[in-house]
Amino acid sequence: MTNVIQNIENQIEKIVGEAVGKSVAQGELPELEIPQITVEIPRDKGFGDFSTNIAMQLAKSARKAPRFISDVIIKNLDLNDTYIEKVECAGAGFINFYLNNNWLYDTLKAIQLEGQEYGKIELGNGRKVMVEFVSANPTGPLHMGNARGGALGDCIANVLTAAGYDVTKEFYVNDAGNQIEKFGISLEARYIQLLKGEDAIQFPEDGYHGEDIINHMKEYIAAYGDKLLNTEEKERRRILVEFALPRNIENVKSALQSYGVNHDVWFSEQSLYDSGELDETIQILRDKGATVEKEGALWMKGSVMGSDKDEVLVRNNGIPTYFAADIAYHRNKFLKRNFDWVIDLWGADHHGHVARMKGAMAEIGIDPDKLDVVLFQLVRLYRNGEIARMSKRTGRTISLTDLLEELSVNGNDGKDVARFFFNMKASGSHLDFDLDLAVKQSNENPVFYVQYAHARICSMLRLMEDEGYKVPEVNTVNMVLLDKKEEIELIKKLAEFPQEIKISAQSLEPSRLTRYVLDVAGLFHSFYNACRVKGEENELVKARIILVDSTRTVIRNVLNILSISAPEKM
Repeated sequence: MTNVIQNIENQIEKIVGEAVGKSVAQGELPELEIPQITVEIPRDKGFGDFSTNIAMQLAKSARKAPRFISDVIIKNLDLNDTYIEKVECAGAGFINFYLNNNWLYDTLKAIQLEGQEYGKIELGNGRKVMVEFVSANPTGPLHMGNARGGALGDCIANVLTAAGYDVTKEFYVNDAGNQIEKFGISLEARYIQLLKGEDAIQFPEDGYHGEDIINHMKEYIAAYGDKLLNTEEKERRRILVEFALPRNIENVKSALQSYGVNHDVWFSEQSLYDSGELDETIQILRDKGATVEKEGALWMKGSVMGSDKDEVLVRNNGIPTYFAADIAYHRNKFLKRNFDWVIDLWGADHHGHVARMKGAMAEIGIDPDKLDVVLFQLVRLYRNGEIARMSKRTGRTISLTDLLEELSVNGNDGKDVARFFFNMKASGSHLDFDLDLAVKQSNENPVFYVQYAHARICSMLRLMEDEGYKVPEVNTVNMVLLDKKEEIELIKKLAEFPQEIKISAQSLEPSRLTRYVLDVAGLFHSFYNACRVKGEENELVKARIILVDSTRTVIRNVLNILSISAPEKM
C-alpha cells in the first residue's frame, strides 16, 4: 500500500541527515547530535512542497546561525533518485523543497493499481485494539448523545482498521446494578397499573417513564395475563426484567444497524458478577491497599487516583457501584482478552471519570497510557432556526430512530446524512445539527455535495465509455499531459489521503476525513469547470479519464470509511 507523501518525507529526512553528516565530516559543521528531522507541507504554497526547520534545531549545538547551517546542508544534499527539483533557504533558515510533478503522476498510478486499498497504511501493524462506544443503558431508546457517539466510535474504529490495526467494536451492556433495579421497579409499576388501574400503585418519581415500558408490559400481559400479581416482589421484578431487557437490547441493535453500526461484541456487565471477575478485581484493590472502609461501604482511596476525594466501590447495602464494575470490565479488556490499546467514547459529562479510571488501571497493574478516552460534546438539533427537542412524528424527545426517519426524505438516506453531519466537527466541539440543511438536495448540504461529486464522476465515465473511452491501463498513459493548475491541485489533494488516515488514526479524529473529502469534491468541481475531458486530443482525454477515475476512487474510499454510501446516480 502506497503513501507517496510519507515516502517523500522519509526520503527528505534521509538525504538531510546524510547532508548533515557530510557537513560534519568535512568540518563545515562541528560534531553534533542530529535530532529527529521534521518534514512538513508548508501552508503557504510559495514556500515549496515540503519544508524542514532542521537548521533552527541545530543552531544552538552548532553555535552557528540557522541560515548558515541551511546553506551548508543544501550544498551537501544529494538529490539523485528523488523527486526534488530545487531546494532553497527561506526566512530564518527553513529549507524548502520544490518537487517535479513525477510524484503526482506516481500517486495516480498508485490509486489506479490499489483501487479500494488506496489510502490504507500499516501504522498499526496488527496491534490489537478495542473501541467501546455507545454502551447506552438498555432501559430505553437511543438518544442524540448515543447517535453522535455511535457515528464517532464507528468511524474511529474504521479509520484504525484502515491504518492497519486489528480492531474490535464493542458495546458494554449495562444489564446489572442500580439501573436494572430501577428498570425492574418501573416495569412492575406499569404492570400493576395496567392490570389494576393507575391508583393501584404510585409510579416511582425516578423511574423510567418512557412509552416502551408500558408497551413491554402490554405485551407481557397479552402473553401471560395477571399471573405475577401474587408473586413475591423481587421475583416478579426479575421475571419482568428478563422479559423486557432482551427486547430493549434487540431494539438498540436494530436501531444501530439501521445507522450502519454493527458491533463485534456485546459484553454483558452481569457476566462480571457471574464469573467472579468483579469480586476478584475488588479483592486485588483491597490487597494493594487501595481501598478504605468507612460508613459501612468500601471506598477507593482518592490518593491512588490523583484526587482528594474517595470513590465508593461497594455501597453499604453490599451492591457494587458502576465504578467498581467498570474497573473489572477494563481489567477484562486488558488482562483477560489481551487488548494492546483500549479506546472508550464517553459523553463530556464523564470527564471527571477519566483520571479515576486511569488511576484504577495503574493500581491493578495496567499501564494507564494504554487506555484512551474520547470525550464528545452535546448535540443541538435545529429546525426552522430554533432548537428542536421533540420529534415531529411522535411529539416525544427525539431518538436516533426518530432522527433517521426525519432525515430520510427527498430521496435522502437518513443514515448517510446523520453520520456525515455527526463527523463534521471534532469530538470535543459542540455540534449544531441543522435539520433543514441536512435534508436539502443542493450543494449547500455537505453530504449531498460530496455524493453528487461521486455521482457526477460515475456519469462522466459512463458517457465516455459510450464514446469508446474506457478507463485505460495507467502505465499506457502519458500522465505528463496533466499540467494545468486545477489538475495539479486535485492530484495533490488525492495524494494526501493516506496521510489523512494516519493523522486521523493518531488523533482519533475522523472529522478530518469529512473535511478532506469536501476539499476533494471542491477541487474536482473546479477541475470539471476548467478542464474538458470529452473533445480534447486523444492522449489528453485518456490522462484526464485516469484523473477523474482516481478522484472517484478516493471519494468512494473515504465514504466507505465513514460508512456512507457512494451513489453512482443522483
